[in-house]
Amino acid sequence: MKAAPWSSSVTAASVFSTVLLVALGLGLPYALSNASHPPFADGMRTLLRVLPFVILGVAALFVVRGYEIAGRDLLVQRLVWSTRLSLEGLDHAYEAPDAMAGSIRVFGNGGLFAVTGVYRNAKLGMYRAYVTDRKRTVVLRLGPKAIVLSPEHPAAFLSNLKARFPQVSPEPPR
Repeated sequence: MKAAPWSSSVTAASVFSTVLLVALGLGLPYALSNASHPPFADGMRTLLRVLPFVILGVAALFVVRGYEIAGRDLLVQRLVWSTRLSLEGLDHAYEAPDAMAGSIRVFGNGGLFAVTGVYRNAKLGMYRAYVTDRKRTVVLRLGPKAIVLSPEHPAAFLSNLKARFPQVSPEPPR
């Protein structure tokens, strides 16, 4: 498995968000006044107590720990499972430290334990991101589809990929 180390921005976002969610989980239930005690107050307190910890737990499950090439698939190692992505049709694989520049998040996580989901920018169009460090990004092009990763050593990852997929171009498509 090739590791996916965290950048300082992912570390900062994760620490800040974790502290905020824990503080909300511990403090929000007490924000409802005990004086009026509407019928839904107990249920609302329970929801406010549990929801931040659920968000934190679900986000932690989707952390990106590393990447592994298994046959014709890429395995994105998560906390307790792997996301399997087929590499059939892979035609370009290249290092692109600015791959996510100007990106808009369509759906996903922008930094709590990883930057994952569906993103869009002018250079790549719509793409899937499984990133922990935006400065170490590698782009995999499968025809019109793109996947962005951030292995610890992009050149070594691409060398390993090239050994398994010799037809792959190391340059961006024109």
